[in-house]
Amino acid sequence: MHYDAVVVGSGPNGLSAAITLQRAGLGVLLLEGKPTVGGGMRTAELTMPGFHHDVCSAIHPLGVGSPFFQTLPLADFGLTFTSPPVAAAHPLDGGRAAVLCGSVTDTATGLGEDGKTYASLMGPIVNDWPTMASDVLGPLRWPKHPVDMASFGLSALPPVTLLTKRFQTEEAQALFAGMAAHAIQPLTNLTTSAIALVLMAAGHLHNWPVPVGGSQQIANALAGYFQSIGGTIETDRMVRSMQDIPPARAVLFDLTPKQILQIAGDRFSGLYRRQLENYRYGFGVFKVDWALDGPIPFTNTDCRQAGTIHLGGTLDEITAAEQAVADGKHPDKPYVLLAQQSLFDNTRAPAGKHTAWAYCHVPNGSTVDQTDVIERQIERFAPGFRDRILARHTMNTVQMETYNPNYIGGDINGGMIDISQLFTRPVISLSPYKTSADGLYICSSSTPPGGGVHGMCGYHAARVALADVFDKPVPFALAQG
Repeated sequence: MHYDAVVVGSGPNGLSAAITLQRAGLGVLLLEGKPTVGGGMRTAELTMPGFHHDVCSAIHPLGVGSPFFQTLPLADFGLTFTSPPVAAAHPLDGGRAAVLCGSVTDTATGLGEDGKTYASLMGPIVNDWPTMASDVLGPLRWPKHPVDMASFGLSALPPVTLLTKRFQTEEAQALFAGMAAHAIQPLTNLTTSAIALVLMAAGHLHNWPVPVGGSQQIANALAGYFQSIGGTIETDRMVRSMQDIPPARAVLFDLTPKQILQIAGDRFSGLYRRQLENYRYGFGVFKVDWALDGPIPFTNTDCRQAGTIHLGGTLDEITAAEQAVADGKHPDKPYVLLAQQSLFDNTRAPAGKHTAWAYCHVPNGSTVDQTDVIERQIERFAPGFRDRILARHTMNTVQMETYNPNYIGGDINGGMIDISQLFTRPVISLSPYKTSADGLYICSSSTPPGGGVHGMCGYHAARVALADVFDKPVPFALAQG
């Protein structure tokens, strides 16, 4: 059968690219090397029967508010979200915690003397976000609302270690540090403030929701919708060369540069190939899933109501830990990102039991077992946690890459997302989604805006392919807010 376009890889961006092309009236084939679609959006019984764990992505602050996802009827295909009472919490020693609540006012109130500063910083960003979202979550270009974007950039461009100098309390500084650490790089880097501000704005607008039934449900809904409008999916179709791809006018790769070079490197110009070869990957992650006999016994009560917990202590502690990883070390007190979905989604575990999900950052390619240091960080703020463990499942960086070949060396962001690769990923180009070969495009998180379950990389890549190859516009407008 002939297809107009083929998409290789079925992560959130591959699915989004395929949907965008199919909605424009093309015939689209989506190829997936694994038995099921999803990429980083998969759920499995990793520990014990009846305990359902998100294998990679877990909490989706950018998913429910994605300008692209909001154009799709995903609820009609079984996708529902539940929102924890507290979006995210950051415990500190002594039973204290900073919390990200659903409103700017509530969050500011919890920050005491820093409340007014927090409100003055976040209030305008939250108000402007609906009109800025598609510009922030897209390639470098002249923004539709330049004044709002310029105001955002003044706060987003500096390192978070500079931004936090506006605050006086350990709670406020730690809250921003934990958010910025999602960037998976030293907190002294430029633009680390950006990820913190974006994640906080998303929390104020949409909470940090949990997909009922697991992250696999996002993949299933996207795939279901794609098929309902005529798209074709073939699983167990690992692509290793261009000969594995049926003829098509356009091919979009939901893959990182390393794999694309292996598949299509001989199609590229020498300059473009060298640029892909020089693409830099970032930190890896070491991940643990637990089956638990009860909820995590956090000392702070707000932490028991949060879907996401940032563990790592103060701003200085997290800054030191992330720098240590950048220096090729394994810190004794790492920054740990933890999710406790079963508190709010009773499909995740048998009655009375619970699951937990966590990872810490490690040097790319590390095989060092980090289970003990992760559990010690949890115990630090939730004494008695280990007593509730029924079973655990771990994945080091090599195992992460084996599970998902896009996770090169355990890098879950599709490459380092520092200032030099923020908008120029994977190469310096006015259109980063185009390769040097006619008809070949990149739609993965190795293109702007980078990692996260939002589908925007796929949407933007498909938009370019529609204009270049098919002389078609995108047949819908992105959602605003």
